[in-house]
Amino acid sequence: MEQLKFIDLFAGIGGIRIPFDELGLKCVFSSEWDAEAAKTYEANFGDKPFGDITKIKATDIPKHDLLIGGFPCQAFSIIGKMKGFEDTRGTLFFDVARILRHHKPRAFLLENVKQLVSHDGGKTFQVILDTLDSLGYHVKYKVLNALDFGVPQKRERIIIVGFRDKKKAEKFNFDFEPVPYDLKKILQPDSKVDKSLFASELIREKRLKAVEGKKVFKPSIWHENKSKNISVLPYSCALRTGASYNYLLVNGVRRPSSRELLRLQGFPDTFKIVVSHSEIRRQTGNSVCVPMIRAIATRMMEVLNG
Repeated sequence: MEQLKFIDLFAGIGGIRIPFDELGLKCVFSSEWDAEAAKTYEANFGDKPFGDITKIKATDIPKHDLLIGGFPCQAFSIIGKMKGFEDTRGTLFFDVARILRHHKPRAFLLENVKQLVSHDGGKTFQVILDTLDSLGYHVKYKVLNALDFGVPQKRERIIIVGFRDKKKAEKFNFDFEPVPYDLKKILQPDSKVDKSLFASELIREKRLKAVEGKKVFKPSIWHENKSKNISVLPYSCALRTGASYNYLLVNGVRRPSSRELLRLQGFPDTFKIVVSHSEIRRQTGNSVCVPMIRAIATRMMEVLNG
């Protein structure tokens, strides 16, 4: 069987790539504009990603069978006049569309925040679907939660897959058996965690006061929401890039370590950490749940290989 080739757009630290590498596909091109994320990517995959995709011509990208990418969810303000492909100019989805238009790969996998579906009353998502349809793709999509894929993180994301072959698209589905998660398995002992990650006495006392009368158990992650309410949970709330430093506290006493943050996204322990902890916080907040992508990638390959 021929080795299928793929390209990895908006690659981040490579969370979407990992399962396709595992399945024996060959990555022939990657793109990531953030220098620190690119550093993590190169350390782990041996490829230095090309920079800003908006400056790369489709003709300069190698031929490929699959396009994968978590295109950034920047404001889609330009969309809404229902001109399909033209409407997406000025957004990074346009770059996905122009590459699909030129190379016509057999399939694609795109990931985004679940709010994309409801943005601008659903008009934005409709333009995306219409554009993909006009480019000759049969599309399936669903909002999936990382918690259902064995990872203790509540993280809902829209997954969009498309196939040029209608019969293959009809064979694809998002019916996955939920996999149980276990927070214990991802936490490191406190003794192994850098002292700088422990919250101050003041913060810890505040947290204890806030959970008076609530059921407190271990292991748990204490989540502070925008209105300062504290939830004690057996999983983490979604990792976020711009969140306050103390919004997630393991057992109410410390922030998650770099390795724990990667584990919360399902990255293997062999994944190399070559940047600062604050960069890992940002990079994991921007990344994907690897086991979720693995389940989708496996099914896509079953369908493509017939």
